[in-house]
Order: sequence, then C-alpha cells, then structure tokens
Amino acid sequence: MSWEVRGNGEKPLLHLWSEQFNLTRRVLAITDHSEQRLALAVERFGRAKPDRLEFIRREFERGARELSREEFRDRLTHLLAEQFPDEKLESLVVSPDLEHSLSGNYARGILRRGSADIAVLAVPRGESSEVTDNSLTFALLWLQQARRLSARRAIISVRLILPKNTCSTVAHRLAALDPQLAFELYEHDPALETLEKIDPRRAGNLDTWLVPYREREALLNRARPSLDPIFSLARQAVTLPPAAQSQEVWLHFRGVPFARWDDGRVYFGVNDAREELTSASRPALKRLLEDLEMHRHPLAGDPRHPLFRAQPERWLESIVREDVTRVDAMLDQRFVYAQVFTNAGGEHGILDLLTVTRLGQLAIIELKASTFTCRSRPRITGCVFAGNCGTGRSPATAIFQALPCSRLRLLSISSRRR
Repeated sequence: MSWEVRGNGEKPLLHLWSEQFNLTRRVLAITDHSEQRLALAVERFGRAKPDRLEFIRREFERGARELSREEFRDRLTHLLAEQFPDEKLESLVVSPDLEHSLSGNYARGILRRGSADIAVLAVPRGESSEVTDNSLTFALLWLQQARRLSARRAIISVRLILPKNTCSTVAHRLAALDPQLAFELYEHDPALETLEKIDPRRAGNLDTWLVPYREREALLNRARPSLDPIFSLARQAVTLPPAAQSQEVWLHFRGVPFARWDDGRVYFGVNDAREELTSASRPALKRLLEDLEMHRHPLAGDPRHPLFRAQPERWLESIVREDVTRVDAMLDQRFVYAQVFTNAGGEHGILDLLTVTRLGQLAIIELKASTFTCRSRPRITGCVFAGNCGTGRSPATAIFQALPCSRLRLLSISSRRR
C-alpha cells in the first residue's frame, strides 16, 4: 500500500492507494495513538458527519509474488550494471503507483548516461502474455512520469525489457509509434543472465505458410468418385471445401455441413456427420437432402425450422460466393476466398470473404446476421471495405496495411429471408 499526506495546515489531505482500493480523506483530528493503533477522525467529501479511520499494526509475511518481483528487481539491478557499465542506475522500483496509472507488474527505473537519462521498464519472467503485450502502454506512461521526475534532464530513450521469445506483439506495435520516440527493445535470457537487443523490424515478422494448390486438388480428385453422386443431387446448393491439413472433404448445403469424406469413406448428418454412407443408409441421405432443400431455402414456409435458422452467416456466404457481383458489380468473380486467416503480431482473426475489384482494389467482405424478434424472420447484413492495393504490393500485404480513408468504401447489403 502507498500513502501520501498533502497540506501542513488545517485538515490535511490523506491519500491511500493500492492495487485493490483508492481512498482519500480530510484528517480532522487524531483521536487515539499508541504503538498498536492509530485512530483518526476524518471527513469524507459530501458528508457532514465525521468518519473514523483506524490503522492497526500487525505482523505479516510478504506474498510469494511480491518477493519474486523484488528478487527480479535485484537481479535486474546487477544485470543493468554489467550490461551497461557506462550508465548509472538512479532508481528501480516494482511497487505500483496508482496515482499515475503505473502497475506493480513492471519494474520501472531511470538510468543516467552523462547529461541525459534513459527510462527503463522491464517485465518479470512468468507474467501472463497480457501483461507482456500491455508493456508498451505502461512504458509510455512511465516515460511521461520519468520526464516529470527528470525535469532538468532530457530522457533520450526508453529501454523496454521483455522475457525471452515474447516480444513479437510489442515489436509489431512499435511500428505505429512516432519515430521521434526512441525505443530500445531487449529480451532477457534468464539462463544466461543476458540482455539481447532486438530489432523491432525483424521481430515483427511472422512464420507463415500456404497449402500448395496441387495438394488441395489432389485431395479433391481422391474424394470425387465418392462425392460426385451426392453432389449431383443438389449441384446448385452443395459446395465441397477441402481441409488439406486433416485430409478431409466436407459437403455443405447452403452453408450447413451435412456430409464428410475421410480416407475413402463418406459419413453424413447435419453438423455431426457420423453415420457411414452404405447402400442401406443411402435412402436416409436422400431424405436428408430433401429436408435441406425444403427447409433451407429463401422461400421456405417455416422460418423457425432449425435447418432454416442454422448458420445464417455461412448461408449468406454461400449466396455471395455464387455471384459476388450481387454485392457490387465492380467485384471480380474469379477471385473470391472464404474464411481467410489473418495474423498481425500476436493477434489473429478470420475474414469472411476476401476478393478484389476489377480495378485492382482489395475487398474484404464481413458478414453479420441478426434476428430482431422471435417472430420476425432473420435479417442478414454485410459490409464491404475496399482499398487500393497499390502497384507492386500483394493483396496479402495490403490486408495488414492501414488504408487511407479517401480510398475506403463502405457498402451495406441486407436481405430478408421470407
């Protein structure tokens, strides 16, 4: 817990804070004082009647987490002295400073180099990934506070120290900062007790891969003899997205999975394809397709039927993929890709549909479905964002670039299923 007393005259202001609470009172008088207890009459804002505030002395043991942070501070003190012998450590603390929004999860310090200072913020080993990823925010807060503390000396840089192999997200975010903010990124190797300087431009790179197109086609060619008879029963409504990693091919009826090919065998069932397709079970598969055609149709009579309401976004996705020019005539039907994985730093997501316009603009289609009332029919809406990819830049690169607002277009589409 931290405390502060302001004012020397009548009614000084007492401020107490920790990670769990924050309390401010005006002290009116000391009503009891001994080695074991201190009792104060205090005034609370907005109340005329005084309150009583007591401090009781007690023996306590510091928690393991607090001790580990203090041990990290001691190790970091020696490490900074060894790694930067020309710099003098002015201060290094691990206690929280809630008044300035500084968490106790980080060690904060100031190094002196000649006539200038360097702000230091370090993350102890064993903290969560959220603490590590948020370290850049607290480094900026500490920079602001360090400038106040070193008002007569310039803070020439911020040294951010993270545990080994945890800097990818922070390195990616550093690219968004003003270049005039001099940040030094280091990783701490606890085994060797060394600090390794990291180049943010390289640390933000990603290990990515693509499934070769020939593997996808080879998987489809293996599955087609078994799946073509099923596909021919509802050619306009069925799609066959292969999963190259699991070596499976799923059949979707307007977005709902209903059959699966796996190593020469076919299984069927809505959402959970477990029943194997045999000559005896083929009539059951045919009845399932008839039910799908009856209930999963824009003109279906019962909009409350489970087959009608299942996975509406995937249904809309299948409609858009059939002819993406229904959304915008400028979109190119030749290049439409569904459920595209994206990754930036340590964050990832899925794009519903990725395509391009005839003018070479990247187009990202995000599909959303909502039901307004239990009696109304589902209403599906979607948005398209398009931006110029630019000459010499691949669409994959453009996904992660901030597109100029002047090049963005927002198209709203909505359809009500009867």
